Amino acid sequence: MLKQKARAIALGVLVGDLALTAVSLPVAYLIRHGVLTTLSPTLFPTPLHPFDRYLVLLFLILPFWALMLYAAGFYRSHRTLPLAEEIWAATKVAIGGTAVLALLVYGLRLDFVSRWLLVVFAAVNFAFLATEKVILRLTSRWVRARGYNFRTVLLVGTGQKAAQLADFLEAHPHWGFRVIGYLDDENGGEIRRANRWPSLGRITDFENVLLKEVVDEVVFVIEKGKLSAYEEALLVAERHGVRSHVSLDIFPHVIARPVLEELDGVPLLSFTTTPSNPGQLLIKRGVDLAVSLALFLVTLPIQVLAAIAIRLTSSGPVFFRQVRCGLNGRHFTLLKFRTMDSDAEDRLLEISHLNEMSGPVFKASKDPRLTPVGRILRRLSIDELPQLLNVIRGDMSLVGPRPPLPEEVSHYEPWQHRRLSMSPGLTCLWQVSGRNEVDFDRWMALDLKYIDTWSPMLDLKILLKTVPAVLSGRGAR
Repeated sequence: MLKQKARAIALGVLVGDLALTAVSLPVAYLIRHGVLTTLSPTLFPTPLHPFDRYLVLLFLILPFWALMLYAAGFYRSHRTLPLAEEIWAATKVAIGGTAVLALLVYGLRLDFVSRWLLVVFAAVNFAFLATEKVILRLTSRWVRARGYNFRTVLLVGTGQKAAQLADFLEAHPHWGFRVIGYLDDENGGEIRRANRWPSLGRITDFENVLLKEVVDEVVFVIEKGKLSAYEEALLVAERHGVRSHVSLDIFPHVIARPVLEELDGVPLLSFTTTPSNPGQLLIKRGVDLAVSLALFLVTLPIQVLAAIAIRLTSSGPVFFRQVRCGLNGRHFTLLKFRTMDSDAEDRLLEISHLNEMSGPVFKASKDPRLTPVGRILRRLSIDELPQLLNVIRGDMSLVGPRPPLPEEVSHYEPWQHRRLSMSPGLTCLWQVSGRNEVDFDRWMALDLKYIDTWSPMLDLKILLKTVPAVLSGRGAR
């Protein structure tokens, strides 16, 4: 019942968010072509098209905004989320979403949409979403501060972590949780010594406590080696229909995040160091397809010119195909414009002394195998454009660790294999941090940092930084 109520509230908030986003477009139009045109007719001329021409944008905005809002976490319980983080999420949705919208507008050649309209739309959308979140947050806090909409919590355990959890909940009363007491499991006793919360008995008294007290949530604070001792108590909570949580500390040295999953009715506690949020991963793939298709169409004239230049200035194929390692070591064929002589791979051994990189990779700023046209293509990263087809096919992503050669992977140290746990990308932190000016160990560390801190907004940030990095040619060889 509570979950259904939470879902209904989340759906209502989503509908409200999308309604505010839809309203943001006509408001932005009025500001851009009404207020700003009146203030500065020269800088902001009268629109060439009526507003109804712009309604086509809603077919791009609303589905994409729904995905962005979901990925930002707006529809999870926000009892424990700081307001600043919610405002920051609204900022990322408005600015990040508008940046991607601008790419789509450019790729689809919607010439009637002005840049200033998109800028104003981002500002209006942020203002609307942020204001709504502030109002919802202040309203819920006002309600909880007056003793409404709170949930009672019973702690089972007396160890250090139980005391820390009780302190944490008490320090944040606006979350709407109230600790009514604890059950003694003879494990440490820190919460007993604090003498701030009542002891409601021993763990064997659990069922009697549920019969006498109003308990909304039970938290079992289980420490290493004690899991089996709580099995009967978990069954009691299940029998009474009380929502239970288990705070586990059974593998304190494992850095992987635990994720509870289900396989045909079999519960699995999974540990993963890679992103696992299906909504965010769906957004990543959606952005990959939309942006790579748009970029492929926009850069097609450049690619045709590059192909002609390669064909006219050197012998051999236009494209260079090479087997690379993708997600979890899967092999795929990477496409690039050929920038070297056709026998370049056969000559690798004779120029190995020119390698300027540490580790199992080869990079040389004065590689004699490069053709004159190839040097230009590499300098401008035009040779990478065919990899947009790899992204469309799903072999790669727009952002991710660069795909290594199988022979490079064979020389990896064990910890370096984790960089294969996400799909490889066209660009990455290494790409925007100097590329070949970064040594191999730093390169690996940047890839692992990307995996550990990944979010759709991090991808957007890297994409935006890639443009000046490519134009400047910094670190390109």
